[in-house]
Amino acid sequence: MEYLEFEHPIKELEEQLQKCMIIGEESDVDVSETCLQIEKKLEETRKDIYKNLTAWQRVQLSRHPNRPYTMDYINAICGDTFLELHGDRNVKDDKAMIGGLGKIGDQSYMFIGQQKGYNTKTRQYRNFGMANPEGYRKALRLMKSAEKFGIPVVCFIDTPGAYPGIEAEERGQGEAIARNILEMTRLKVPIIVVIIGEGASGGALGIGVGDKVLMLENTWYSVISPESCSSILWRSWEYKEQAADALKLTATDMKKQKLVDEIVKEPLGGAHSNRDKTFETVRSKISAHFEELKKLSPKELVKTRMEKYASMGVFNG
Repeated sequence: MEYLEFEHPIKELEEQLQKCMIIGEESDVDVSETCLQIEKKLEETRKDIYKNLTAWQRVQLSRHPNRPYTMDYINAICGDTFLELHGDRNVKDDKAMIGGLGKIGDQSYMFIGQQKGYNTKTRQYRNFGMANPEGYRKALRLMKSAEKFGIPVVCFIDTPGAYPGIEAEERGQGEAIARNILEMTRLKVPIIVVIIGEGASGGALGIGVGDKVLMLENTWYSVISPESCSSILWRSWEYKEQAADALKLTATDMKKQKLVDEIVKEPLGGAHSNRDKTFETVRSKISAHFEELKKLSPKELVKTRMEKYASMGVFNG
Protein backbone atom coordinates (compact mmCIF):
# COMPACT_ATOMS: atom_id res chain seq x y z
CA MET A 1 0.00 0.00 0.00
CA GLU A 2 1.34 3.41 -0.97
CA TYR A 3 0.63 6.45 1.19
CA LEU A 4 0.36 10.07 0.17
CA GLU A 5 2.06 12.80 2.22
CA PHE A 6 -1.09 13.77 4.16
CA GLU A 7 -1.80 10.08 4.91
CA HIS A 8 1.36 9.61 7.02
CA PRO A 9 -0.51 9.80 10.39
CA ILE A 10 -2.63 6.85 9.17
CA LYS A 11 0.50 4.95 8.09
CA GLU A 12 2.12 5.44 11.52
CA LEU A 13 -0.97 4.19 13.38
CA GLU A 14 -1.30 1.17 11.06
CA GLU A 15 2.35 0.29 11.73
CA GLN A 16 1.78 0.64 15.50
CA LEU A 17 -1.27 -1.65 15.27
CA GLN A 18 0.71 -4.24 13.32
CA LYS A 19 3.57 -4.18 15.87
CA CYS A 20 1.06 -4.48 18.70
CA MET A 21 -0.54 -7.56 17.12
CA ILE A 22 2.87 -9.17 16.51
CA ILE A 23 3.81 -8.66 20.18
CA GLY A 24 0.53 -10.31 21.21
CA GLU A 25 1.19 -13.29 18.92
CA GLU A 26 4.83 -13.77 19.93
CA SER A 27 4.43 -13.38 23.71
CA ASP A 28 1.95 -14.14 26.49
CA VAL A 29 1.24 -10.45 27.05
CA ASP A 30 -2.42 -9.46 26.60
CA VAL A 31 -2.37 -6.52 24.18
CA SER A 32 -6.03 -6.63 23.12
CA GLU A 33 -6.88 -3.43 25.03
CA THR A 34 -3.94 -1.54 23.49
CA CYS A 35 -4.85 -2.80 20.00
CA LEU A 36 -8.44 -1.65 20.48
CA GLN A 37 -7.26 1.82 21.49
CA ILE A 38 -5.00 2.07 18.43
CA GLU A 39 -7.85 0.86 16.17
CA LYS A 40 -10.17 3.49 17.63
CA LYS A 41 -7.54 6.20 17.16
CA LEU A 42 -6.90 4.98 13.60
CA GLU A 43 -10.62 5.19 12.72
CA GLU A 44 -10.87 8.72 14.16
CA THR A 45 -7.73 9.86 12.29
CA ARG A 46 -9.04 8.42 9.01
CA LYS A 47 -12.37 10.22 9.36
CA ASP A 48 -10.68 13.47 10.37
CA ILE A 49 -8.23 13.44 7.44
CA TYR A 50 -10.64 12.40 4.67
CA LYS A 51 -13.47 14.68 5.72
CA ASN A 52 -11.28 17.78 5.58
CA LEU A 53 -9.39 17.30 2.32
CA THR A 54 -8.12 20.36 0.46
CA ALA A 55 -8.51 20.71 -3.32
CA TRP A 56 -4.84 19.77 -3.83
CA GLN A 57 -5.19 16.66 -1.64
CA ARG A 58 -8.14 15.53 -3.78
CA VAL A 59 -5.96 16.04 -6.88
CA GLN A 60 -3.32 13.82 -5.24
CA LEU A 61 -5.93 11.15 -4.44
CA SER A 62 -7.20 11.21 -8.05
CA ARG A 63 -3.64 10.29 -9.14
CA HIS A 64 -3.06 7.64 -6.47
CA PRO A 65 -1.06 4.76 -8.04
CA ASN A 66 -3.47 2.19 -6.53
CA ARG A 67 -6.60 3.94 -7.83
CA PRO A 68 -8.66 1.83 -10.29
CA TYR A 69 -8.48 2.76 -13.97
CA THR A 70 -11.01 2.50 -16.82
CA MET A 71 -10.32 -1.18 -17.61
CA ASP A 72 -10.69 -2.06 -13.91
CA TYR A 73 -14.18 -0.53 -13.91
CA ILE A 74 -15.16 -2.17 -17.21
CA ASN A 75 -13.93 -5.63 -16.16
CA ALA A 76 -15.65 -5.38 -12.77
CA ILE A 77 -18.92 -4.01 -14.19
CA CYS A 78 -19.19 -6.14 -17.37
CA GLY A 79 -17.26 -9.28 -16.42
CA ASP A 80 -16.53 -11.40 -19.48
CA THR A 81 -19.17 -9.69 -21.65
CA PHE A 82 -16.79 -6.89 -22.70
CA LEU A 83 -15.61 -6.96 -26.30
CA GLU A 84 -12.92 -4.38 -27.07
CA LEU A 85 -13.07 -2.69 -30.47
CA HIS A 86 -9.95 -1.20 -32.10
CA GLY A 87 -8.83 1.48 -34.53
CA ASP A 88 -10.13 4.73 -36.01
CA ARG A 89 -10.18 3.31 -39.59
CA ASN A 90 -7.78 6.06 -40.58
CA VAL A 91 -4.39 6.10 -38.84
CA LYS A 92 -4.00 3.42 -36.13
CA ASP A 93 -5.32 2.07 -32.84
CA ASP A 94 -4.66 4.50 -29.98
CA LYS A 95 -3.84 2.52 -26.82
CA ALA A 96 -4.58 5.51 -24.55
CA MET A 97 -8.26 5.42 -25.57
CA ILE A 98 -10.13 2.16 -25.20
CA GLY A 99 -13.66 1.25 -26.16
CA GLY A 100 -16.00 -1.62 -26.80
CA LEU A 101 -19.31 -3.30 -26.09
CA GLY A 102 -20.27 -4.68 -22.70
CA LYS A 103 -23.33 -5.58 -20.67
CA ILE A 104 -24.69 -4.57 -17.29
CA GLY A 105 -27.30 -7.22 -16.61
CA ASP A 106 -29.19 -7.64 -19.90
CA GLN A 107 -28.52 -4.12 -21.15
CA SER A 108 -25.72 -3.53 -23.68
CA TYR A 109 -23.58 -0.38 -23.47
CA MET A 110 -20.77 1.11 -25.53
CA PHE A 111 -17.96 1.79 -23.07
CA ILE A 112 -15.27 4.36 -23.93
CA GLY A 113 -12.50 5.76 -21.74
CA GLN A 114 -8.88 6.78 -21.31
CA GLN A 115 -6.60 4.11 -19.89
CA LYS A 116 -3.43 4.73 -17.88
CA GLY A 117 -0.69 2.20 -17.15
CA TYR A 118 0.22 0.40 -13.91
CA ASN A 119 4.02 0.45 -14.29
CA THR A 120 6.66 2.12 -16.48
CA LYS A 121 6.19 -0.30 -19.39
CA THR A 122 2.38 -0.10 -19.49
CA ARG A 123 2.40 3.67 -18.90
CA GLN A 124 4.51 4.11 -22.02
CA TYR A 125 2.27 1.65 -23.91
CA ARG A 126 -0.83 3.65 -22.88
CA ASN A 127 0.96 6.99 -23.44
CA PHE A 128 0.16 7.94 -19.81
CA GLY A 129 -3.56 8.13 -20.66
CA MET A 130 -3.00 10.97 -23.15
CA ALA A 131 -4.88 10.26 -26.38
CA ASN A 132 -3.82 11.26 -29.88
CA PRO A 133 -6.35 12.48 -32.52
CA GLU A 134 -6.88 8.87 -33.64
CA GLY A 135 -8.01 8.07 -30.09
CA TYR A 136 -10.76 10.67 -30.26
CA ARG A 137 -11.68 9.54 -33.78
CA LYS A 138 -11.90 5.95 -32.56
CA ALA A 139 -14.16 7.12 -29.71
CA LEU A 140 -16.40 8.96 -32.22
CA ARG A 141 -16.53 5.92 -34.53
CA LEU A 142 -17.71 3.77 -31.61
CA MET A 143 -20.30 6.38 -30.54
CA LYS A 144 -21.68 6.51 -34.09
CA SER A 145 -21.88 2.67 -34.15
CA ALA A 146 -23.73 2.77 -30.82
CA GLU A 147 -26.15 5.36 -32.23
CA LYS A 148 -26.79 3.20 -35.30
CA PHE A 149 -27.82 0.22 -33.14
CA GLY A 150 -29.57 2.22 -30.38
CA ILE A 151 -26.98 1.36 -27.70
CA PRO A 152 -26.36 3.83 -24.83
CA VAL A 153 -22.82 5.23 -24.39
CA VAL A 154 -20.82 5.28 -21.13
CA CYS A 155 -17.60 7.34 -21.02
CA PHE A 156 -14.96 7.04 -18.28
CA ILE A 157 -12.73 10.11 -17.98
CA ASP A 158 -9.23 9.79 -16.53
CA THR A 159 -6.58 11.80 -18.38
CA PRO A 160 -3.93 14.45 -17.64
CA GLY A 161 -4.93 15.94 -21.02
CA ALA A 162 -4.80 15.15 -24.73
CA TYR A 163 -1.32 14.36 -26.06
CA PRO A 164 0.44 17.70 -26.84
CA GLY A 165 3.11 16.35 -29.22
CA ILE A 166 3.91 17.76 -32.67
CA GLU A 167 2.62 14.63 -34.45
CA ALA A 168 -0.72 14.97 -32.61
CA GLU A 169 -1.06 18.58 -33.77
CA GLU A 170 -0.10 17.57 -37.32
CA ARG A 171 -2.91 15.02 -37.38
CA GLY A 172 -5.46 17.56 -36.09
CA GLN A 173 -5.76 17.18 -32.32
CA GLY A 174 -7.87 20.33 -31.87
CA GLU A 175 -10.20 19.43 -34.74
CA ALA A 176 -10.69 15.87 -33.45
CA ILE A 177 -11.70 17.09 -29.98
CA ALA A 178 -13.95 19.84 -31.38
CA ARG A 179 -15.61 17.31 -33.72
CA ASN A 180 -16.32 14.96 -30.81
CA ILE A 181 -17.87 17.76 -28.74
CA LEU A 182 -20.12 18.73 -31.66
CA GLU A 183 -21.16 15.17 -32.48
CA MET A 184 -21.77 14.23 -28.84
CA THR A 185 -24.21 17.12 -28.36
CA ARG A 186 -26.45 15.65 -31.08
CA LEU A 187 -25.96 11.89 -30.59
CA LYS A 188 -29.40 10.24 -30.54
CA VAL A 189 -28.67 7.77 -27.71
CA PRO A 190 -28.19 8.34 -23.95
CA ILE A 191 -24.65 9.34 -22.91
CA ILE A 192 -23.51 8.84 -19.31
CA VAL A 193 -20.11 10.30 -18.40
CA VAL A 194 -18.22 9.24 -15.25
CA ILE A 195 -15.09 11.12 -14.12
CA ILE A 196 -13.06 8.46 -12.30
CA GLY A 197 -9.71 10.27 -11.92
CA GLU A 198 -8.21 13.29 -13.61
CA GLY A 199 -10.40 15.36 -15.91
CA ALA A 200 -7.98 17.73 -17.55
CA SER A 201 -8.62 20.21 -20.34
CA GLY A 202 -9.91 19.36 -23.83
CA GLY A 203 -8.55 15.85 -23.40
CA ALA A 204 -11.41 15.19 -20.99
CA LEU A 205 -14.01 17.21 -22.93
CA GLY A 206 -13.35 15.12 -26.06
CA ILE A 207 -15.43 12.33 -24.49
CA GLY A 208 -17.09 14.43 -21.78
CA VAL A 209 -20.37 15.70 -23.23
CA GLY A 210 -23.22 13.74 -21.65
CA ASP A 211 -26.86 13.71 -20.61
CA LYS A 212 -25.62 12.85 -17.12
CA VAL A 213 -22.10 13.70 -15.94
CA LEU A 214 -21.08 12.00 -12.69
CA MET A 215 -17.96 12.82 -10.69
CA LEU A 216 -16.39 10.53 -8.13
CA GLU A 217 -15.79 12.32 -4.85
CA ASN A 218 -11.98 12.49 -5.06
CA THR A 219 -11.57 13.52 -8.69
CA TRP A 220 -11.03 16.85 -10.44
CA TYR A 221 -12.28 18.46 -13.63
CA SER A 222 -10.68 21.62 -14.98
CA VAL A 223 -9.44 23.50 -18.03
CA ILE A 224 -5.85 23.19 -16.73
CA SER A 225 -3.93 21.20 -14.12
CA PRO A 226 -2.88 22.99 -10.89
CA GLU A 227 0.82 22.58 -11.78
CA SER A 228 0.42 24.13 -15.24
CA CYS A 229 -1.72 26.93 -13.85
CA SER A 230 0.93 27.63 -11.20
CA SER A 231 3.73 27.66 -13.78
CA ILE A 232 1.82 30.16 -15.98
CA LEU A 233 0.77 32.54 -13.20
CA TRP A 234 3.75 32.30 -10.84
CA ARG A 235 6.45 30.91 -13.18
CA SER A 236 6.88 28.05 -10.71
CA TRP A 237 5.15 24.78 -9.68
CA GLU A 238 5.47 25.73 -6.00
CA TYR A 239 2.06 27.43 -5.95
CA LYS A 240 0.09 24.40 -7.18
CA GLU A 241 -1.91 24.21 -3.93
CA GLN A 242 -3.13 27.81 -4.28
CA ALA A 243 -3.86 27.14 -7.96
CA ALA A 244 -5.93 24.05 -7.07
CA ASP A 245 -8.04 26.16 -4.68
CA ALA A 246 -8.46 29.00 -7.19
CA LEU A 247 -9.45 26.70 -10.08
CA LYS A 248 -12.52 25.35 -8.19
CA LEU A 249 -11.87 21.92 -9.69
CA THR A 250 -13.30 19.55 -7.04
CA ALA A 251 -16.55 17.60 -7.39
CA THR A 252 -18.25 19.90 -4.85
CA ASP A 253 -17.23 23.00 -6.82
CA MET A 254 -18.36 21.45 -10.11
CA LYS A 255 -21.76 20.48 -8.67
CA LYS A 256 -22.18 23.97 -7.21
CA GLN A 257 -21.51 25.52 -10.63
CA LYS A 258 -24.00 23.05 -12.20
CA LEU A 259 -21.29 21.67 -14.50
CA VAL A 260 -21.81 18.08 -13.32
CA ASP A 261 -25.04 16.35 -12.34
CA GLU A 262 -24.04 14.15 -9.41
CA ILE A 263 -21.20 13.42 -6.99
CA VAL A 264 -20.58 9.70 -6.47
CA LYS A 265 -19.48 8.91 -2.91
CA GLU A 266 -16.23 6.99 -2.52
CA PRO A 267 -15.33 4.66 0.36
CA LEU A 268 -13.42 6.35 3.21
CA GLY A 269 -9.82 6.63 1.99
CA GLY A 270 -10.64 6.86 -1.72
CA ALA A 271 -11.81 4.52 -4.50
CA HIS A 272 -8.72 2.30 -4.12
CA SER A 273 -9.38 1.59 -0.42
CA ASN A 274 -12.43 -0.55 -1.28
CA ARG A 275 -12.48 -1.26 -4.99
CA ASP A 276 -15.44 -3.67 -4.96
CA LYS A 277 -17.67 -1.15 -3.20
CA THR A 278 -16.62 1.59 -5.68
CA PHE A 279 -17.33 -0.65 -8.69
CA GLU A 280 -20.74 -1.63 -7.33
CA THR A 281 -21.66 2.03 -6.66
CA VAL A 282 -20.65 3.13 -10.18
CA ARG A 283 -22.47 0.16 -11.73
CA SER A 284 -25.71 0.96 -9.91
CA LYS A 285 -25.45 4.68 -10.80
CA ILE A 286 -25.03 3.91 -14.52
CA SER A 287 -28.06 1.58 -14.47
CA ALA A 288 -30.21 4.04 -12.51
CA HIS A 289 -29.44 6.96 -14.85
CA PHE A 290 -30.03 4.84 -17.94
CA GLU A 291 -33.46 3.79 -16.62
CA GLU A 292 -34.29 7.49 -16.37
CA LEU A 293 -32.85 8.47 -19.77
CA LYS A 294 -34.39 5.63 -21.78
CA LYS A 295 -37.83 7.14 -21.18
CA LEU A 296 -36.90 10.07 -23.45
CA SER A 297 -37.24 9.91 -27.23
CA PRO A 298 -34.07 10.61 -29.31
CA LYS A 299 -35.45 14.08 -30.14
CA GLU A 300 -36.12 14.90 -26.45
CA LEU A 301 -32.72 13.52 -25.48
CA VAL A 302 -30.82 15.81 -27.90
CA LYS A 303 -32.99 18.84 -27.04
CA THR A 304 -32.44 18.40 -23.27
CA ARG A 305 -28.70 17.87 -23.74
CA MET A 306 -28.36 20.94 -25.97
CA GLU A 307 -30.29 23.09 -23.48
CA LYS A 308 -28.18 21.80 -20.60
CA TYR A 309 -24.89 22.84 -22.23
CA ALA A 310 -26.27 26.07 -23.69
CA SER A 311 -27.28 27.25 -20.20
CA MET A 312 -23.77 26.71 -18.73
CA GLY A 313 -21.98 29.94 -17.91
CA VAL A 314 -25.15 32.02 -18.19
CA PHE A 315 -25.49 34.50 -15.33
CA ASN A 316 -28.64 36.43 -14.50
CA GLY A 317 -27.72 39.53 -12.50
